[in-house]
Amino acid sequence: MRERIAGIRDRIRYRGGKFAEIGCVLVVQPTFFSQDRWVAPPRDWPARTQVDKRYDLLAGEGARVWRECLAAASREPRPEPGTSVAEAEKPRNGTPQLVTPRLGQGVFRVAVTDAYQRACAVTGEHPLPALEAARIRPFADDGPHDVRNGVLLRADIHRLLDQGYATITREYRFEVSRRLEQEFENGRSYYPRHGGRLVLPSQVEERPAVAFIEGHNQHVYLG
Repeated sequence: MRERIAGIRDRIRYRGGKFAEIGCVLVVQPTFFSQDRWVAPPRDWPARTQVDKRYDLLAGEGARVWRECLAAASREPRPEPGTSVAEAEKPRNGTPQLVTPRLGQGVFRVAVTDAYQRACAVTGEHPLPALEAARIRPFADDGPHDVRNGVLLRADIHRLLDQGYATITREYRFEVSRRLEQEFENGRSYYPRHGGRLVLPSQVEERPAVAFIEGHNQHVYLG
């Protein structure tokens, strides 16, 4: 993806810097004009949309489009105070759906939370609202509601475990994948914990089972 974008930048002679994040812009409260009030796009808008193009709102076509948008918006019906046009026209809730609960999920969470004495196994922190009972063998792969298949983790670390960007070794050490830095150019708060020993339950029979750990290492962890 980055190589293809770099190729496009070379072709259009983009000079915005060598490195940049790939992202998007979310429009939170758009205003949609009725068709009879549509505003003509800039006359010099390029046919190839990947070409870098900017407009000054105080001069030229940028100023013309901006003035016409303001004029069109002033003629649109005004929503109730504190409500955008988009909110006034669209429902706030989707269609109700039935959800199939995981049987035994509540008991599993309580058992894992108690086994780890309400502390994250990686950081040792105790903010219970931020802690989750993570499965080592995923539920989708028939991971059982067994405390030996669980580990109490901070929510963000739980996500890394589920997506394969982190794992637990046979020696009960926390391991962070190289892919986290390669794919997201980040991970500063996680890599310092790489190789750290987990804070385990005092009861040996409640500690993660080697079979579940090996399964995660081989089938989930990205390496």
